[in-house]
Amino acid sequence: MSNLPFSAADLVLTRQGLRFAGRLLPCSIGKGGISTDKREGDGATPTGVHHIVGMLYRPDRMARPNAWAQQIGPRDLWSDDGRDTHYNSRVTAPYGYSHEHLRRADPLYDLVLILDWNWPNATPGKGSAIFIHQWRRPGYPTEGCIAFDRSDLHWLTARVVPGSRVIVPNLV
Repeated sequence: MSNLPFSAADLVLTRQGLRFAGRLLPCSIGKGGISTDKREGDGATPTGVHHIVGMLYRPDRMARPNAWAQQIGPRDLWSDDGRDTHYNSRVTAPYGYSHEHLRRADPLYDLVLILDWNWPNATPGKGSAIFIHQWRRPGYPTEGCIAFDRSDLHWLTARVVPGSRVIVPNLV
């Protein structure tokens, strides 16, 4: 990945934050750091070139942020169970496998960019739900996602397009 040509449209993770469109945005990454061998539940942010494949938002909390954004409904979930044929994809409650609620009481998933990590043909155990979303507070780690201040997240989502590259180098 070190020889990869970057473009101005790329979102590039650095030790100082995420570089995009001439700005450096402070962000948080996974509590497990950066990993070249991502596993379900390890709390790590996976290295690689990831693409933005979706945008979700809470219509009860904000206006549609972008024409291609999809609403998060009360029954929307994300499967994180490697035994599930729908592992690492959006599913609907009630659901019999382990999952994460997309419609949360806190604001972390009010606006979400979905990355193509281990998607669309997910390998069980390789990790699920690598999102870009709002952080709890500066420096507070995620479960493997990349998280931002609410205003920076809104600025970012107004400018990215489906397929935008998120580059996560091995920063160790």
